[in-house]
Amino acid sequence: MASDPTRDTVRETARIEAFSDGVFAIAITLLVLEIKVPPAVEGARRLVTELGQLWPSYLGFVMSFTVIGIMWANHHNVFKLVRRSDPVFVGLNTLLLMCVSFLPFPTAVLAEYLRVPAERTTAALVYGGTLTVTALAFNALWLYASRWGGLLEARVDREQVRTITRRYLPGAPLYLLATLLALWSVAASLAMHVGLAVLYMLPERKSGSRP
Repeated sequence: MASDPTRDTVRETARIEAFSDGVFAIAITLLVLEIKVPPAVEGARRLVTELGQLWPSYLGFVMSFTVIGIMWANHHNVFKLVRRSDPVFVGLNTLLLMCVSFLPFPTAVLAEYLRVPAERTTAALVYGGTLTVTALAFNALWLYASRWGGLLEARVDREQVRTITRRYLPGAPLYLLATLLALWSVAASLAMHVGLAVLYMLPERKSGSRP
């Protein structure tokens, strides 16, 4: 019996999303492993003091956890609109997942060197640069699916597509700006990263009904 192309396509995109969910879950879990338990040393500072000294690790964890969580939610929303896939789309999605799975490393670098005045700028640049490249990969995935590859559902609301595009496109330039801001002030750079996370946590506006 001949296979149903529609069913094959649905199964293919479902496998891509399931694999992506696994990568997101692993990456977001690895973040907590970078928060090290202070060693129990006789005569050392009190545990509460030692735990307080880990504030850069807490900050990095919260920031990156939020970023990955928001990216997963947006990735899920994109796949709700995708009807089919092709090799280019699979490759772009794999590139995005590579960036996501790499994020725990610059998060650990930021947490380790944020307390070192001579190196904190470099650490912030590495962290922000990773987020910028990740945003570029996400935009490439969306633009290919919605424009260049024509992979979206035929019945999708085009105004909704334009709204999503307007929401996603500024991401990479804004992350780049936040990254370069570290050359002037690391605190301002991290504050902008936090602000961007809050911005992308806001729900998308529902497009109005067309006449």
